[in-house]
Formats: sequence, C-alpha cells, structure tokens
Amino acid sequence: MLQVQSIFRHSQKLEDDLRMLGTKIKQHENNLYHLNSEKNKLDDSILHLQGTIGKSESSSKATIGDMDNPNPTNDEEVNKQILQHEKSAAGILCQLKIRHGAQASHLTLTKDVVGIVATLGKVEDDNLSRLFSEYLGVETMLAIVCKTYEGVKALEMYDMEGCINKSCGLHGLGASIGRALDGRFLVICLEYLRPYAGNYVVNDAQRKLDFLIPRLPNGELPSGFLGFAVNMINLDSSNLFCVTPSGYGLRETLFYNLFSRLQVYKTRAEMIQALPCISEGALSLDGGMVRSCGVFSLGNREDVDVRFPRPERSMRLDNHHIEIERQLKDVKWKKEKIMEELKREQILLDTTRFNYNKKKADYLKFLAQSSSDATQAQTAPDRFACR
Repeated sequence: MLQVQSIFRHSQKLEDDLRMLGTKIKQHENNLYHLNSEKNKLDDSILHLQGTIGKSESSSKATIGDMDNPNPTNDEEVNKQILQHEKSAAGILCQLKIRHGAQASHLTLTKDVVGIVATLGKVEDDNLSRLFSEYLGVETMLAIVCKTYEGVKALEMYDMEGCINKSCGLHGLGASIGRALDGRFLVICLEYLRPYAGNYVVNDAQRKLDFLIPRLPNGELPSGFLGFAVNMINLDSSNLFCVTPSGYGLRETLFYNLFSRLQVYKTRAEMIQALPCISEGALSLDGGMVRSCGVFSLGNREDVDVRFPRPERSMRLDNHHIEIERQLKDVKWKKEKIMEELKREQILLDTTRFNYNKKKADYLKFLAQSSSDATQAQTAPDRFACR
C-alpha cells in the first residue's frame, strides 16, 4: 500500500512539473508573438519615416556608376531641359507658357492641360530623380497630362480623311512659332486612368499610398528596402486633391499608373536578394533596375536629360527634416531593444522546451517502470498458488 502511494505521489509531481513547463512554454510563445508584432509595427514606422524624409540616410551619398553628381535640379532647370526638345509637344507648351504666362492656361488649347510629367512632381534627392527619369524614359517625362478626353482632343484635330490638321491644336501652335511638331508624343488622360483604390498613410500631408510592406518568404523585411517610388514623389498641395473630375489627386492617378508598386532599395545586391517579394519592379540607388517580375535592365545606364526638380527647402522644412530623422533614430533604437528581447525570449523558450521534453521522457519512463513493477507484483501470488 505504501509503495502504491509513493508511486502516485511521484507520478503526480511529474505531471505537475509538466503542466508548469507547458504553461511556461505557452507564455514564452505569447511573448514572442507580441514582440514580433511590435517589431513589425516598428518596421512599418521606420519605412513611413524614411518615406516622409523622402530619401534614405545614404541616398545623398550614393552615386550611379562612375558618373559625377549633377547640380541640384530646380524648376527653372527643368524648363530649360524641356525647351531643349524644341520640336516636342512639351517644348512647344513650355514655350507658350513662357511667352504668355498665366494667360496660357485660359486658352482653349491648354485649359484642360494639367502640365508635363516632369513638372508635376518633385524628388528630394537628385540621385533618385535621375533613377526615376531613366525608369520612365524621356518620352514619358515629356508626356502632356490632361484632365479629360476633351483636353486630349483639343491638342490634335483631324480632317475628313482622318489626317492630322496641321493648322489646329499643338501642330498649328508649333507652326506659328516656327517649331513644327516632329513625330509622335504621349498624352495622358487622367479621366481614363484607373486610380489607386486602397487606403492612404494616416496623418500624412502628402497623402502617400498605404501599400503593404513587402516581406520575404520567412516573414522578414527585405534588407535595404527604402520604400515605394510613387511615395517618393512630392506634390504641390494643388495636385493632392480634386485634380480629376472624380476628385482624385495626381499621386493615386498619374504617378500610381506610372510607377505602380515599384520598390526602391539601397544597393543592387539587396535588391536581388529581395526578388522573391518584388512583383512590380524595383530600383536601387547604385543603378540596379528590375523592370517587372523576371525582366532586368542591364548594361550602362542612360542619363535622361529631363529630370524631376527638387523641392525648395526652407528653414521650416529643414527643422521638420531634423525632427523626422530624430524620430527615425528613436524608432530604430526601440527596434534594437525589441530584437534583444526577442533573442532572450527565444533562448528561454528553447530551454523550457528542452526541460519539458526531458521531464516528459522521465515521466514516460516512470510510467513504464511502474506498470512493469505492478505486473510483476500481480503475477507473484499466482506463482505461489501454483506450488
């Protein structure tokens, strides 16, 4: 009887130990889950702050190939670049604006024109501006943007045989100033573009698009990921809302259709490592380019002679930039602490699981031994009875 009680007490103790270790395992797993959730939130915050700054910490130091950095591009410089394409539709419109100023926007020909792609957005960093210009190409950078199809029709008219009427529209304007239009030109109609249908980054003055952050198959954030190209374009306040008849701005219409979910990385090597989570193209600050899934642009880069201008910086913007960088540094510090806690919690979980498995093995061994002893004790009287 005493032996049975001893076996029961020892069995009960082993079961209690297993329950306690099982509870600890669950606690450590919950802690890891919450820490990983917090880490993901910090990753999102880091990307948002980098996007708010408009460039990465190292983008101003990055160069492409062995090319010298150009002088910062401003609005006046962009107009000069467009005017160099003197027989282009964009060059003719730019000349019209210079000659007639604000009155040019009231002409029947141009009243529906929003502008030229190169003049409708600004990019904080000249290196990024050159990358974006190369990705889009000079034809797209010089594309004319209209609100509605009525504006498109006003730019080019046709005779009864379907031939271009050279005396009307941009063709007539070009001929009148001695700059006859040469070849085709792109016109983008905002009315017919399919706008971005998702959410916007909360409390963001630039109304950046709230894309899901790319993740590698293991759930980790790809190294060197800086953000999405469409969110690195700065827009004037007049172009953030109600540019189209449906009330959309230029980011969710024009630039979303030009860049889609094009990703930006620090280096080509990091971009290549992130290929599993790149679905709609990527660029790297050192000149790497993935056009689309499985399509790579190799060879020497092309220096497109029309680029996006840089926004004019003010003391207020500089102070804001410093504050955002301070916040970014603080969030990165918090992430480092979270990573340390994750490492410590994982060690505790692994140790507890090891102890649980060892205790479970002891328990199963004890049950087997107890069962064997009980069987022997039960068969002993039978042997005496046979005698």
